[in-house]
Amino acid sequence: MSNKLQPSDLYSLEQYARRRPEMRAQVMAHKQLRNLHIGPNVTWMFEDRLTIQYQIQEMLRVERIFEEAGIQDELNAYNPLIPDGSNWKVTFLIEFPEVEERRVELARMKGIETCCWVQVGSHERVYAIADEDMERENDEKTSSVHFLRFELTAEMVSAAKEAMPLHMGIDHPVYQHAQSPLSESIRAALVKDLA
Repeated sequence: MSNKLQPSDLYSLEQYARRRPEMRAQVMAHKQLRNLHIGPNVTWMFEDRLTIQYQIQEMLRVERIFEEAGIQDELNAYNPLIPDGSNWKVTFLIEFPEVEERRVELARMKGIETCCWVQVGSHERVYAIADEDMERENDEKTSSVHFLRFELTAEMVSAAKEAMPLHMGIDHPVYQHAQSPLSESIRAALVKDLA
C-alpha cells in the first residue's frame, strides 16, 4: 500500500475551514518530536504523511484551490516529501534573523546541504541526497531552504527499529554541529517512518 496522499485523503476547503484549528494543534504537537536543531542556525523538519497533508491543506486554503487539476498539482509537488519506508525526508532550514548576516553566512555555507549526515548505531554515516526537485544553490550562495533524503540500508532500518541510537549532524567546514545521540522521544518518532 502506498503511503502517498490521494485526493480522497484531503478535506474540501469548507471541511478544512471547520477542522483547521484542531488539525493545526495536532500537527504542531506532532512536529515537536520531528524538529531537530543542529547547532544554533539549522533546523531539520522530518516530514511524514501528516505534516505533508497539513502543508497541502494550507496551500489549497491560501491559494483557494478547489479544482481537481490544481489539487493534483499540489499532491504531485508535495507527495515526494513523504518518506518511503527506507528513508527520512527532511526540510532543512538555515536561520539567521538579520538580513545582512544571513547573506554573508549563506555565501560561507555553500555546499552545506551535501554535508548533512545521519548514523544508525555503529553503521556508516549516510549523507543526504539534496534538492532532487531543483537546484537551490548558485555561484554566490546556498539557499536558506533545502530538501534532503537520507536513504538507509535494510540493515540500518532493522538496527533503528531495534532501538540502536541515532546520531545526526553536519560536517561543513564552517558549520560543524551534531545531535549525538538523539533523545529517545525523537528517535522513537522518527523510527515510525521506517517500514
